[in-house]
Amino acid sequence: MHVTLEQNISSLFRMDEEAWARHTNPWSVWTRNTVLPLLILAIWSRVWLGWWALIPVAGALLWTWINPRLFSKPESTENWASRAVLGERVWAKRDTDPVPEYHRRVPNILSAVSGIGFVFVIWGICALEIWPTLFGAAVVYLGKMWFLDRMVWLYLDVKGAGGPVSRDVP
Repeated sequence: MHVTLEQNISSLFRMDEEAWARHTNPWSVWTRNTVLPLLILAIWSRVWLGWWALIPVAGALLWTWINPRLFSKPESTENWASRAVLGERVWAKRDTDPVPEYHRRVPNILSAVSGIGFVFVIWGICALEIWPTLFGAAVVYLGKMWFLDRMVWLYLDVKGAGGPVSRDVP
């Protein structure tokens, strides 16, 4: 069986069922968007802090791990953010629980878009150049938010919750 990137990331963060359930809280989803700016700032702080910058880097990484566990399970998952996480769960299990054909290509493309943006972020923080850092972060967020929107659509389709069941979309 082929292990997906998402399954590897989930294993890295030790995301069990309880953590995933808590991560469906919209507060978890929206505050998760602070991870990239915190990491950028923490790594950039090496200019001002030298080796002490490892402390904010560790803090940013700790926040990345704590965030999905911090919030309680939501009272309802009838919202965009919760459905995005539920869709991510469906997507992560696509090797064992296949997803509709028209959902198979675009999420991979959007992940690649985010990956390209991340290359610019790395370039920017290594070279201490603001424009590639900001451009890269914008591309990362564009890809990620669009990906999450596709996960909502996937979740609604797979769960039969009233989402579109067919479109002329790859």
